[in-house]
Amino acid sequence: PAIFLISYSIYKLINQEFKIDLTRAKYFAGHSLGEYSALASAGYLNFADTLKLLRTRGDAMQNSVPKGKGGMVAVLGSTVEEIEKILSEKNDYSSIQIANDNSDGQLVLSGKNFDLDELVNTLKFKNIKNIKLPVSAPFHCRLMSNATKIMRDEINKIQFNKGHNILMSNVTADTVKEISVIKNLLIRQIENRVRWRESVVNMINKGVKNFIEIGPGKVLSGLIKRINRQVNVKSINSEEDIKNLNIS
Repeated sequence: PAIFLISYSIYKLINQEFKIDLTRAKYFAGHSLGEYSALASAGYLNFADTLKLLRTRGDAMQNSVPKGKGGMVAVLGSTVEEIEKILSEKNDYSSIQIANDNSDGQLVLSGKNFDLDELVNTLKFKNIKNIKLPVSAPFHCRLMSNATKIMRDEINKIQFNKGHNILMSNVTADTVKEISVIKNLLIRQIENRVRWRESVVNMINKGVKNFIEIGPGKVLSGLIKRINRQVNVKSINSEEDIKNLNIS
């Protein structure tokens, strides 16, 4: 909820106080929970409902797996195809999924800690760099099934609005604007891979040359630059950043 609050507040500040019309953006997109920020900014969700959903989502995902039973590992310098081949070779990796396809050479895997430890040994043997992440749960994998059930109920209770922009979905890495489809994709997002690299590539292929990251930090800006160094990327982290923002 705090990350959403920052992102959404900055977005509103840019539009209302600085009179820079970001509703002109061709697409809205967000990474994992950032997809909710994108939906609220694009008008599909109101502020209060988004906060409520994210609080429920956070609790549900945290409590889906007993503490210490699941985790995440970042894999650097490999490809989706190579990692999927490794995962298919041994039953020991049955709980592991690719959780985030962030950029060229940066993937994140989720699963049971025991299985991840086995996989790490294999990755080391193959000289594939990896880092165990300091997270509290294995997000975006089948172990989140209890969270999916909770979020299905909560999302279906919420009144979504007709948005004013097209969303680029985490689950499909493709465009969506139909409310019923958006709801379904948000539910599926809990257990499915965040296809950020493919989403960015798809937006670029559809003619996008300028990206603006709104929210705390510059992580997504860095990922976009890794995906394609020819596009323009700006991150908004201060009032000075807003003053220097030019989208003409």
